[in-house]
Amino acid sequence: MDNAGGAGTGDGGAADFDQVVEILHARALALPEVYSEPAWVGVRWRVRGRTFAHVLDIIGSHPPSYSKAANTAGPAIVLMFRSAGDELEALRHAGTPFFPTPWRADEIGLLITTDTDWSEVTELVTESYRVLAPPTLGARV
Repeated sequence: MDNAGGAGTGDGGAADFDQVVEILHARALALPEVYSEPAWVGVRWRVRGRTFAHVLDIIGSHPPSYSKAANTAGPAIVLMFRSAGDELEALRHAGTPFFPTPWRADEIGLLITTDTDWSEVTELVTESYRVLAPPTLGARV
């Protein structure tokens, strides 16, 4: 998370969950009408009741559905976000650090490491917001 995150060694290893949440929190709350709340596991960011970003940690293969989708027993941090169109198809087939989920056709997972490009994450979270926000709100970003 060296680039614009300041929370890592740059070695591609595990990131710190609290620092990841703090970084995502600042970026997501900059979008109109966004709020955060605890999810069943991890933290999620929502707009008008719709989750556009969700971060959680995988430890010892738990939670199992995320562990299986991300192909890791952990420890790992994953960010789940939404996408559409050509970008969705590209991300579904991009390979590590991205992975598709079997439970939502428009959802993509991203393994967060100390090498995560936070500029790219900001773009992905903003686009995820646009996918789920009402058009009037999406047009404001």
